[in-house]
Amino acid sequence: MSDMKNTHDFSLLKSVVQELSQPNSLKSVSHRHHHNVPLPSVEKLEDIVNQLRAVLFPGYFGTSDLTPGNMEYYIGSTLDGVVRELSDQIKFGFCFECDASSSMQCENCELKAHRITSDFVRKLPELRRMLSLDVEAAYEGDPAARIPGETIFCYPSIRAMTNQRIAHELYKQNVPLIPRIIGEMAHRETGIDIHPGAEIGEKFFMDHGTGIVIGETSVIGRNVRLYQGVTLGAKSFPLDGEGNPIKGIARHPIVKDNVIIYSGATVLGRITIGENAIIGGNVFISRDVSPNSTITQSRSAIFESDNVDGAGI
Repeated sequence: MSDMKNTHDFSLLKSVVQELSQPNSLKSVSHRHHHNVPLPSVEKLEDIVNQLRAVLFPGYFGTSDLTPGNMEYYIGSTLDGVVRELSDQIKFGFCFECDASSSMQCENCELKAHRITSDFVRKLPELRRMLSLDVEAAYEGDPAARIPGETIFCYPSIRAMTNQRIAHELYKQNVPLIPRIIGEMAHRETGIDIHPGAEIGEKFFMDHGTGIVIGETSVIGRNVRLYQGVTLGAKSFPLDGEGNPIKGIARHPIVKDNVIIYSGATVLGRITIGENAIIGGNVFISRDVSPNSTITQSRSAIFESDNVDGAGI
């Protein structure tokens, strides 16, 4: 009986393996490494982001045994490891986009990855400055925050924006795949989905944050606050002559300075929300909003009737 069972299992396994190995089945789900270079590693990128978080917010993340005397050594040694690892991952990202017919030499990708990594590291002081203003906005915008450090350590807005501002710098350098992976790390951890292409100004705060979606070509000004469930999305996707979506066009909202958008609001298309505007909860916006406007839901009509089945309403 056991031999019959084993024969049946082997025959079944062989049949499934053959089916899963068919070229048609593999067409859109299989990746073949080119130039013997592996794919970027999600685990390595998670470690890189954690190391950068420790450099950007020393004492809150990474080691807590920091003093003015050892700060430079700690940041220097941490960044030394980050530079090596990030350069490798960026190189792997470029190789991911290569195909077997590419004339690009791996040495060129390696030099390009090193240059981009150096440019990124030069931006870290400015990136920290921007994040410090995000922390300030979170503390000022939430009366539940007792001290600014609480927002650094606990708030999903700060965690998501740390990833986004890192990813955005790499996105601007046309690094493939890596920025999306870094963005999706924050999405998985916080429920906040921000495309690394989105341009976000100083003092940005997402109160609660869960369910916020910010599309690739969104442009957000200074001192903007969003609440949970807000969508800054595309209204439509123009198609080319073959019916495929046209890539790279501006299709998401522009949100000017000092705007507040309350929970559940949906803002779609390449429209402009003017300075100091307030968008109420659960509204749908697909047209420009003038500066200093307040947009809310229409007042609900309430009907009272003795007619139980509602006839005549």
